[in-house]
Amino acid sequence: MKTIDAFILFTEPEQARKTVEELKQSESVNKIWLLTPENITASIKGCKNIAIDTLQSSSTVKKIAQKSSADYTLIYQKQTVLKPGYFALERMIRIAEDTRAGMVYADYYAISNGEKSNHPVIDYQEGSLRDDFNFGSLLLYNAKALKKAARRMKNEAYRFAGLYDLRLKVSQKNPLLHINEYLYTEIEEDTRASGQKIFDYVDPKNRQLQMEMEQACTQHLKDVGAYLKPTFKTIEFNKGTFACEASVIIPVRNRIKTIKDAISSVLMQKTNFPFNLIVVDNHSSDGTTEAINDFSEDARLIHIIPERDDLGIGGCWNMGVHNPACGKFAVQIDSDDVYSGEDTLQKIVDAFYAQNCGMVVGTYQMTNFDMEMIPPGIIDHREWTPDNGRNNALRINGLGAPRAFYTPLLREIKLPNTSYGEDYALGLNISRHYQIGRIYDILYLCRRWEENSDASLDIEKMNAHNLYKDRIRTWELQARKRL
Repeated sequence: MKTIDAFILFTEPEQARKTVEELKQSESVNKIWLLTPENITASIKGCKNIAIDTLQSSSTVKKIAQKSSADYTLIYQKQTVLKPGYFALERMIRIAEDTRAGMVYADYYAISNGEKSNHPVIDYQEGSLRDDFNFGSLLLYNAKALKKAARRMKNEAYRFAGLYDLRLKVSQKNPLLHINEYLYTEIEEDTRASGQKIFDYVDPKNRQLQMEMEQACTQHLKDVGAYLKPTFKTIEFNKGTFACEASVIIPVRNRIKTIKDAISSVLMQKTNFPFNLIVVDNHSSDGTTEAINDFSEDARLIHIIPERDDLGIGGCWNMGVHNPACGKFAVQIDSDDVYSGEDTLQKIVDAFYAQNCGMVVGTYQMTNFDMEMIPPGIIDHREWTPDNGRNNALRINGLGAPRAFYTPLLREIKLPNTSYGEDYALGLNISRHYQIGRIYDILYLCRRWEENSDASLDIEKMNAHNLYKDRIRTWELQARKRL
């Protein structure tokens, strides 16, 4: 019988005792190690202690690798009580043995506010490079694969990116396998809505963590042959003829509460060049169409209602960009949001010429519906560097806002006809060959309210979004390997 050495966090005696009791019900468990803070001594019968700084550090990973003597190494990442399912650990071992996986993980039940619900996770793939990929809290590593990966962590001294680095290194040699069965129950402590969680990675207080994650991911890209050196194609902006210098494009469907604010913030722009506004009205039925028509006296506004009924946001963008009226640069604003001042468009166009880039990304401020700042506040993506930004872009879930593009590139590449991830796919593709410019002034107010498309997603929709973005990264990773 294959055996497991289990490593669990010790935060307080009752939590640890209950988890240990649950684990001891499995005959597969060989030893149980308590991962304790360096200033705490834990005492639970039949368990041994390992003093650690943080669970996520390289130091902790190396200690686990050193102490693990069984066939498999189980790491439980949460501070709450774990309840494995009936013969769940044996099931995980069986799948790991049959598939030669480096690590297996499973769907689980989550208890939130006293209620138990299904919490499925998604399959890991080559492009699943997000450091916040949800494996659940229970990870079963093949001990040999774990030890080999730990030995390759010679120069790493991460405080936050150790576990991330471990799974990247394991994935280079062995598959990470999702068991789509509900094999354990855990307590869910983060009960925030999806619209709040998605911005954790750009919270300024997490900057040191993000820098470590970038370092680990960059090394992984080098290891697998997908790293891109900082050499970029030059763009000659004087080629071609365009109706104007810049076009702002707004795809919209049923945004009667916000569309007028968005349009007004564009038409108030002060520039030394001609620009227009292309609104692609995707068959609105709530009065949005009539609200757009209220601006019809302004010749700069081009109101398009597609004949097609199969367009997502990306498809609407394609329609706007391929319109003969589209300018040399296509600039984004969502129908929920507004520009922060009258000089936003001028700053964006100036940046294209100053930085010779195929795409420009600005800085935005999170606000409520009334445009009052809310946490995490200003999102500037200062972790971006001209040398490594396009590599790190494969790890993070977005590139920032507002976004603007050199129109001939959009016409050539074209956006996927989706309503999620379309701009991210485009940004990755552009960054494969061209520099992405950055503006660190606040150009944009991103309004968060209950009708945002990602405000409160259920787990199935979140999984679908994450699976798609991972797929985008997989395709991009494969393309970069061929370069």
